[in-house]
Amino acid sequence: MRSKAKRRPTHPGELLREETLPAAGLSQSELAARLGVSRRAVNDLVHERRSVNPDLAHRLARVFDTTPEFWLRLQEAVDIWVTLRANRDKYLRLKPLRERAA
Repeated sequence: MRSKAKRRPTHPGELLREETLPAAGLSQSELAARLGVSRRAVNDLVHERRSVNPDLAHRLARVFDTTPEFWLRLQEAVDIWVTLRANRDKYLRLKPLRERAA
């Protein structure tokens, strides 16, 4: 069970908070209106209390001219990293299948 990443991958909310919103000159309220979601949903996302789901990924992709896959891959990397750290001992106890001798 190898994980080269020692630090947590960048959460999509961090990217929005630190780079994307300032570069676009948008407030959280303005982004929420453009996305068609509540301001609370955007606030929870930028403070990393909410994950990006496929619906939100499509909305973000449309507003920022990216792809839904971009947003989902960012979220997936965080989810995998967090889950591995939370369950590493359990995963290490699992025995991999071995190829059978022919």
